[in-house]
Amino acid sequence: MPRLHLHLLSDSTGETLEMIAKAALAQFEGADVSRHFWPMVRSQQHLDRIMAEIASNPGVVFFTLVNAETRARLEEQCAALGLPIVPVLDAAVEALEGALGQHPKARPGRQHMMDEAYFARVDAIQFTIAHDDGVQWEDWEEADIVLAGVSRSSKTPTSIYLANRGYKVANIPIVVESPPPPELFGLKHPLVVGLTTAPERLIQVRRNRLLSLNQAPETAYVDEDRVAREVQFARRMFADNDWPVIDVTRRSIEEAAAAIINLFNEFKAAREIGPS
Repeated sequence: MPRLHLHLLSDSTGETLEMIAKAALAQFEGADVSRHFWPMVRSQQHLDRIMAEIASNPGVVFFTLVNAETRARLEEQCAALGLPIVPVLDAAVEALEGALGQHPKARPGRQHMMDEAYFARVDAIQFTIAHDDGVQWEDWEEADIVLAGVSRSSKTPTSIYLANRGYKVANIPIVVESPPPPELFGLKHPLVVGLTTAPERLIQVRRNRLLSLNQAPETAYVDEDRVAREVQFARRMFADNDWPVIDVTRRSIEEAAAAIINLFNEFKAAREIGPS
């Protein structure tokens, strides 16, 4: 099957468009797709430069453009190249227009306006980056969520994903030879969640990491017995402290984050109700 070039054009950050494209591509296992991302397309001159690249790599074009002239130019040039184009939000906007009885406001990036929620998300991202891998544990009480797990158990990418959803997240590696600071076990405000994974999968991830760094792939870091002990040590710590656990062996970052958000919402609701 030949490679498909998928072009994503947005007049804003393109976050919505990327999520839609990713969800759609998830339905096609093993497809060879090369994604080309073109955000902040707000002028015909910018569009013309992009069209030269699209012509060099023809494929399917997904877009979210609200400016009528820019949109018309895109449609015209794609038609000339014989390329299929998909206005991914049109059906949703048209349905809401009919139901609400009002016309949509054609403002690029309107869903990303800098309101209070936007600045809260920026604050969460800054906090999360500053509290990665056990750093600044003195501030953990300010976090919403603290993730704990052995090395390469997806703590950092899951933390960043959650931060983009507005949650302040810290994470701490669980190392047999180096116990975490005692403060971890006395936290009141944040929800502490343990991340675990199958030792076999962990060894594979770690070995790939070593290879990417041009390091020897056979070290204690990937020793089967040692890794199994690490995972068991972490699981025992989670159980001893009654922390909820997410197994990330077969979960994507998005799926793990969704499960954590559900746990956090339950934790928050229980805290607001108080002891019965």
